[in-house]
Amino acid sequence: MTVALVRPPGLRLAEGIVTHIDRQPVDLARAREQWDGYVEALRRHGWEIRQVPTLESAPDCVFIEDAVVMYRGVAVITNPGNDLRKPETAAVEETVRAMGCRTERITAPGTLDGGDVLKVGDTVYVGRGGRTNQAGIDQFAAIVEPLGAAVVAVDVRKVLHLKSAVTALPDGTVIGWDPAVDDATVFPRYVSMPEESGAHVVVLDEHTVLMAADAPRSAELVRALGYRVVTVDISEYEKLEGCVTCLSVRMRDR
Repeated sequence: MTVALVRPPGLRLAEGIVTHIDRQPVDLARAREQWDGYVEALRRHGWEIRQVPTLESAPDCVFIEDAVVMYRGVAVITNPGNDLRKPETAAVEETVRAMGCRTERITAPGTLDGGDVLKVGDTVYVGRGGRTNQAGIDQFAAIVEPLGAAVVAVDVRKVLHLKSAVTALPDGTVIGWDPAVDDATVFPRYVSMPEESGAHVVVLDEHTVLMAADAPRSAELVRALGYRVVTVDISEYEKLEGCVTCLSVRMRDR
């Protein structure tokens, strides 16, 4: 199973929450075109696309990554740290249940955003900061550690989510943009990227990653490490603190 869950942008996308950057106007028509291009890139590289219906009352629902974390066939339904985003999880849970996934939930007082969860082999780093708290991390660990995961909490102070600062290449090397990273020594293998959005990759397969189009120097660096790089324009989503990981949840059979 290589399924990508996605959720189309709604009419109120421009009202999405911003916390660490200044608000900028969002071009909804362009955002929809960019979303189509992103989804098509996943499809071209072998991913079966499953759409969750948009939720017009939730401007950030397009950032579906925050609503569910997949680990070895288990769907962990999150409890988003911002109350305005909590309604986003219901339709996502319904979708993964219909796909036959076992579901578990993070519940109050715990909070967890999927954007704070970085899986690197059997190690799962979880950002502890504005959207994810220790109680949420403890609940998450209680779900995934019996499945073989080792959960490591990582403080996040400079950006919205852990994966706003770092992601990982297929070989497990963590890449990041230094000004956004609180402590790179947490990661056994770390490579600094020259551009902010260059720190964000979606692993399409063992040899190919998806990156934002506005990080050409970072893309060249990743190519030099031996990977194929596919680029997509997501500039309208970057205005809302989004990145390439936020717009899908990738479900693998391992």
